Amino acid sequence: MTEPGVSLLGTGASLSDDEITDLYAVDDRTVGWLRVNFVSSVDGAGTHDGLSGGLGTPADKRVFDLLRRLCDVVLVGAGTVRAEGYGPMRLDDAAVRWRQAHGLPAHPVFAIVSARLNLDPFHPLFADAPVRPIVVTVGSAPEERRKALAGVADVLIAGDDHVDPGRMRSLLADRGLAQVHSEGGPHLFADFLRADAVDEVCLTISPVLEGPGAGRIVGGQPTGIQRPMALAHVLSSEATLLLRYVRDRS
Repeated sequence: MTEPGVSLLGTGASLSDDEITDLYAVDDRTVGWLRVNFVSSVDGAGTHDGLSGGLGTPADKRVFDLLRRLCDVVLVGAGTVRAEGYGPMRLDDAAVRWRQAHGLPAHPVFAIVSARLNLDPFHPLFADAPVRPIVVTVGSAPEERRKALAGVADVLIAGDDHVDPGRMRSLLADRGLAQVHSEGGPHLFADFLRADAVDEVCLTISPVLEGPGAGRIVGGQPTGIQRPMALAHVLSSEATLLLRYVRDRS
């Protein structure tokens, strides 16, 4: 299957996987970095028929897979894991070769954020994981569920009743997982925004209109916060746009 051509907007020159990866690489891997990745319709919908995957395009899928090469840990909220049908975090052979050639472990760690621990410890995402997953939860989570999951994952406590983004990032960094790639969901994104913990947003604009009803890429109650962002680059593939923004802390 031919990969979709992706180019820097306005150039028309198709980029290789290595060139795309270089555009998203963080210079100093030892510095903590939180990247979030979402797709949206032209009119701002974050899902089609309740799933973000319904908005995906071939170019979005290509860049989505390449971004996993760069991270130490892929972080996802439990609701998104269930809704989007996540399985084990296993990269393809080309990605494994790329990571090993760049001094990285073959696969990133898969970390799931869940305050209630409504997760099945016998699910393939645990049973077939190439690397022992992490579950990030809170001290008030049901003890029985915590013990069951501790048999198949490393369980980290990042707060009492609510997962604290700063504490979570510190716990991951203590394990050498400084480069964090978050794939959702909207409520986890909102928590990161409230804590001003987002360093980068990768947003694909899918060339469709969804109309009213679908949720946004950020969920929860209005907060009135605003975080300035700087545009790093724009990639294009036919009618799909792939935007990379970094946090403007000036």
